[in-house]
Amino acid sequence: MEINNLDNKIQPSFIKSSISQGSSTLQRVNSNFSKMLTEAINNVNKLQKNSSHLQTSFDRGDKNISLSDVMIARNKSSIAFEATVQIRNKLIEAYKELINMPV
Repeated sequence: MEINNLDNKIQPSFIKSSISQGSSTLQRVNSNFSKMLTEAINNVNKLQKNSSHLQTSFDRGDKNISLSDVMIARNKSSIAFEATVQIRNKLIEAYKELINMPV
């Protein structure tokens, strides 16, 4: 009888320890993913602002900026934006699959 009581006392503390370790790992993963996603979105925003700035400067007649510079910057920002949209679509699709999974 005493062995069973001892086992019952040990098991909950082990489970609590495992749960707290798992939740701290999950928090670190969520934090890293969130940070990575924020950096990626900020990078796309920076590319779009740079493209817009180059285009405006070229339109005003800045001799230091060529049409090819403007087109390259514009294509970079366009590709980055399209990639971001595709990643968003994949994340939404994965989320929907998780929601529809039977428990």
